[in-house]
Amino acid sequence: MKRYDVIKKIVQSLDDEIIICNLGAPSRELYNIKDRNENFYMLGSMGLVSSISFGVAISKPNKRVICIDGDGSLLMNLGSLCTIANNHPQNLTVITIDNSSYGSTGDQKTYTSNKTNLEVIAKGAGFESIIVIKKVEDIIPRLKNLGVGCHFVLIKVDPGNAQVENVPLLPEELKERFMKVISRE
Repeated sequence: MKRYDVIKKIVQSLDDEIIICNLGAPSRELYNIKDRNENFYMLGSMGLVSSISFGVAISKPNKRVICIDGDGSLLMNLGSLCTIANNHPQNLTVITIDNSSYGSTGDQKTYTSNKTNLEVIAKGAGFESIIVIKKVEDIIPRLKNLGVGCHFVLIKVDPGNAQVENVPLLPEELKERFMKVISRE
């Protein structure tokens, strides 16, 4: 299973949810699969997508927020899982696509390729809803049936980036269009 195929299925499972996506290749892949004003693409803050998603979730409690993170970025900011789990926003799903590598910087291996288990870390951080998806065909039904809550979803994939174009929007443009969308909610 490749990250691109997983992101495609994630998008197919959604309606009007806010998506905040990890920097680099995942953001480029999401942009090329389905750009929308409700998508926020991280362009240069590795490790912060879960924290930003948490902030949006608590500021917009009536709007479902989807965080698409990667193992490398999440490992840089594990404390965010503790903050999210202990505050337990009922509208946040943290989807971690684990390819056991830093996919955007040259596919150097992360510790999830060795002993580190993000599912166990999420449980230790306090998440009560932990879902592990192992097959691409399970993504849509599992995400559609999550319901209200604070969820941690782990999807293991093979390393590799899709060959897609860069996000052609300036950071200021991304911020402005995203702020417009969430200010209406």
